[in-house]
Amino acid sequence: MQERKKRPLTVYLAAPRGFCAGVDRAIQIVELALQKYGAPVYVRHEIVHNKYVVDNLRAQGAIFVEELDEIPDDGQPVIFSAHGVPKSVPETAEGRNMFYIDATCPLVSKVHREAERYYHRQGLQIIMIGHAGHPEVIGTMGQLPDGAVILIETVDDVATVHVDDPQKLAYCTQTTLSVDDTSDIVAALQARFPSIQGPHKEDICYATTNRQEAVKAIAPKSDMVLVIGAPNSSNSNRLVEVAKHYGSPAAMLVQRAKDLNLDDLGAVQSLGLSAGASAPEILVDEVIDKLRDAFDITVEEIAITQENVEFKTPRVLRS
Repeated sequence: MQERKKRPLTVYLAAPRGFCAGVDRAIQIVELALQKYGAPVYVRHEIVHNKYVVDNLRAQGAIFVEELDEIPDDGQPVIFSAHGVPKSVPETAEGRNMFYIDATCPLVSKVHREAERYYHRQGLQIIMIGHAGHPEVIGTMGQLPDGAVILIETVDDVATVHVDDPQKLAYCTQTTLSVDDTSDIVAALQARFPSIQGPHKEDICYATTNRQEAVKAIAPKSDMVLVIGAPNSSNSNRLVEVAKHYGSPAAMLVQRAKDLNLDDLGAVQSLGLSAGASAPEILVDEVIDKLRDAFDITVEEIAITQENVEFKTPRVLRS
């Protein structure tokens, strides 16, 4: 019996994609802590927003909790996630004599320091651009007293935000936002509050920016763009939005190859493929393998830049 001929499909693979340096460092911290101190190692919140990564670390002996009161006083380390935590969390840990290791991404820590400098040294009220309820936003706002930081999410919010003194303002942003949307919000803030101060270098991290630029490069060529990432991953969701905005007729988020329904590809002839900053490359390979089984695929990687950023793990794990 003659094998049915597979229809051709061109896959445009965005680069950079997948793991960023902050995610890589956070995962290393959990793995090194397990090697050094043995299981269990407790992790407050998902270390990064990816089920595959979390399940893999859980299998090695990591126990994920939402709050410190879920952790017994057994002397084992507790790790704070890459998204950062409010100041109250390490204070609570210290109050219980817990051994904690902070896996906050250094670029998120930079935003924390900016917010503290604006408030404590310059006496400025801070407007934060970000998504309500996201752990990074909760962590950044939690660096300062209640009322010191006002959260806004959209350009429309700028017109209605109430501030203490329009002359004494600064802004900061979540690191995983849409570059384009954020620049529009910043422009609106500067138009309404001409004296508002901002960071010397934008808060949106290099990895978020690079992944969005790479998707902008593949979107116009693609009938559809697939982004591999978790539903609660901010940077992954932004990639879907960017793909639609920059010329792809369709774009969707999938967690893994098994979640991809090939019927959704319909008559797609060119497929863009990227991955959020917390999605490992193995998940990209899985999707390509599934596509190869169903189609006669040609993979073309479109690279806009090369990344060589590395962040050191904490000294306590290197000794």
